[in-house]
Amino acid sequence: MTTPDRIPVIIAIGEVTDRPQQPDQALEPVALMAEALRVADADGGGGLLGEIDTLSLVGQITWPYANAVGSLCEKLGIAPANPVNASMGGETPIRLLHEAALRIASGEGRVSAIVGGESMHALGKARKAGVTLDWTPPVPRDQVPRLDGSWLKISPQSKAMGVVSPAQLYPLYENAWQAREGQSPEQGRKSAADLWSLYANVAAENPYAWIRNKPSPQEIETVGPANRMIAWPYPKLMVANPTVNQSAAIIVTSLERARAAGIPEGRLVYVWGGAKAAEVDDYLYRDRFDGSTAQTAVLDRAVEVAGGDAKAFDHIELYSCFPVVPKMALSVLGLPADTTPTVAGGITFFGGPMNNYMSHAICGMVRKLREHPGDMGLLYGQGGFVNKHHAVVVSSRPPAGPLSTDISVQDQADQTRGPVPPLTNDYQGPASIETFTVLYDRDGEVDQGVVVARTPAGERLLARVERTDPAGLAVLTRLEATAIGAAGTVTANPDGILLWTAA
Repeated sequence: MTTPDRIPVIIAIGEVTDRPQQPDQALEPVALMAEALRVADADGGGGLLGEIDTLSLVGQITWPYANAVGSLCEKLGIAPANPVNASMGGETPIRLLHEAALRIASGEGRVSAIVGGESMHALGKARKAGVTLDWTPPVPRDQVPRLDGSWLKISPQSKAMGVVSPAQLYPLYENAWQAREGQSPEQGRKSAADLWSLYANVAAENPYAWIRNKPSPQEIETVGPANRMIAWPYPKLMVANPTVNQSAAIIVTSLERARAAGIPEGRLVYVWGGAKAAEVDDYLYRDRFDGSTAQTAVLDRAVEVAGGDAKAFDHIELYSCFPVVPKMALSVLGLPADTTPTVAGGITFFGGPMNNYMSHAICGMVRKLREHPGDMGLLYGQGGFVNKHHAVVVSSRPPAGPLSTDISVQDQADQTRGPVPPLTNDYQGPASIETFTVLYDRDGEVDQGVVVARTPAGERLLARVERTDPAGLAVLTRLEATAIGAAGTVTANPDGILLWTAA
């Protein structure tokens, strides 16, 4: 039997969305985080901040601090025994919540706090207006602590072509997923818009969300000046929105400590368990682009924790940097496409404070579970380029048994992974498209097409479709049929970049 001092519970949450009239009035990230922790402290009845023994700060990007968590502790006047500048990656808040729960369950921790925050909107506005921000003096970037996840392995081919960001890489999965599902690009775009409208509907009701105007599916999928193409098939309203000023904090302790503090049982959220797994960093060395064995293994374990049926989840938050992530997750869970996949509003509409969105999702889930006693929720986060996967199951009712310390399902993911094709950058001849995208500039004009192709021998390669190649671009951007499987020819330009042209 698990004793109350070893049962982890979330006891407090805090969120802040900062919308000043002028950028120089905006709170810098550390100030935003301090305010979120104060709000969380009040939510937990007060007096919690001084008891924190582990304070984990989600990897922050807006501002170059020499020691962000140290600055935060100084601002709050606290001295936790274990202050941590945690990792980069969208799954980080879920990992930190899970680790905090494990510390409680093992008796190694008493009170843990997770916090993150970004002020990218203020920074962008200040730069555009030529305003100097009166924030903590920045340090040179080489003096900012290097955090886990701040660098992912990318092949020389990708670097040479400039294909290195999430917005350029997730569409490779989207297009492969559409082909797997037998969808035309037109059908795939509509399904993404329908899914994204579910996120938008939730964001419209969330007072902490950045975009609350509830665009319709038609508005989300229609390309125009206010919704320019980013990377085929995604326009702006289908991609992450990092230009926000938002912060969130979560406080975790034991059931014994919560009861001693007089926190009502109805405000407690129990951590039942979860799992983690990862794909290799470099996307060109993965087995496939129409799914992820790491995602599948993690979500399968979460379903096991919930009792073996995904329908046990009354509320879910599926990571939402791009539509393909929740599309794949819903399929793994066996849930219908019209399932509402969020309690917060999603990274496009609620806002994407870089690595910290899932902290806001945790806050949204806690509120939902407090409102619905006995319900269960799933929190699923993802980091990198479909790299890192972490899920946690939470509920407003206690679990039947102790929290499992066996959280890695990497073996299961590796065992079900298919063969990885050899990568070549020294090939010319026929090749068919494995997956693809088209990248656009800020004016909505084509920059280049990007093709992952297979040779007749089964080797994989990365090639460009030049913006001066209308026939090749027409194959990639047709709406009636996917370009996957299309035949073409690979040549090399004088710089050694491989080029794909349609047959």
